Amino acid sequence: MAEQMERVERLFDWIDHTTKIIESEESVPYLEALIASSGLLFDPQLPENMKSTYEESLVNQLDRINLKDFSMEERRKAMQIAILKGMKGATQQHHYVTPDTIGILMGYLIEKFMDGQSEFRMFDPAVGTANFLLAVLNQLKNKKVEAFGSEVDPTLMRLAYNHTNLQEREIEYFHQDSLKPILLEPVDVVLSDLPVGYYPDDENAQGFQLKAEEGHSFAHHLFIEQSLTYTKPGGYLFFLIPNFLFEMDKDKKLNQFLAEEAYINGVLELPSSLFKEEKQGKSILILQKKGNEAKKPRKVMLAQLPSFKDAQGMNRTIDQINEWFANDR
Repeated sequence: MAEQMERVERLFDWIDHTTKIIESEESVPYLEALIASSGLLFDPQLPENMKSTYEESLVNQLDRINLKDFSMEERRKAMQIAILKGMKGATQQHHYVTPDTIGILMGYLIEKFMDGQSEFRMFDPAVGTANFLLAVLNQLKNKKVEAFGSEVDPTLMRLAYNHTNLQEREIEYFHQDSLKPILLEPVDVVLSDLPVGYYPDDENAQGFQLKAEEGHSFAHHLFIEQSLTYTKPGGYLFFLIPNFLFEMDKDKKLNQFLAEEAYINGVLELPSSLFKEEKQGKSILILQKKGNEAKKPRKVMLAQLPSFKDAQGMNRTIDQINEWFANDR
């Protein structure tokens, strides 16, 4: 483990140093420079007619690294640290990187729910830099997953593209507003850390059942509805939701919609230690879209997860989850 962390640190140091060189020479923000530096890792071709000192600095950097020395998880973690550094101080909700421990747990849950299916299609409609999607894919080692992602922010989309190339994966991306029609056949699994807030396009929101009667609609409600649209009957949806999601559903519109469209399979509250403030707390919501052979579980899997550092507590929780699959699904 310590050796792996050393390699992650070594790769991050390279990415960070190269990014700073580009940031300084090109007078661009860190994230823009990170797009260029991470691109050099998998395609080390330098542009022509560069200033000689600038070219020499980058050539020296490229001589110091060999991407093949690093595993896929080491590459992902090094990129994640660099992205976090670039986003430090960003206030927008979509500039938020999902913690690794959640990716590991989500991968475990998807593996359990998709037991018996060696191949399936998975979509993240709020893919961001693709860190969460890639973390989960790296957990699904025994599955052949055809993956898709959608993202409106051009900087995040370019980071996702480079991040995916560094993982040597094929993911099809849609650079668009994910709440508009997507050229995508329905998938078996939807995975998403839901963007929380108001959706500004009132005209487009009119096409959704979960639109607000007046004012802006909740983006997180519309994302749930849109995700169900692009899920096959009987398919599963795994959302990271704010703990207050159902408290904010004053008119019970979301509750009623979910009762008509899906079966709730589980709500797992994540440990508060993962979040700076209590109001930022999140849970994992697991749905199965009605239709095909979907059936209501005998009881909903409910759990308040202990700290991920509490090994005994986590083992007890995993035992409870396994018991639910054996007896209550």
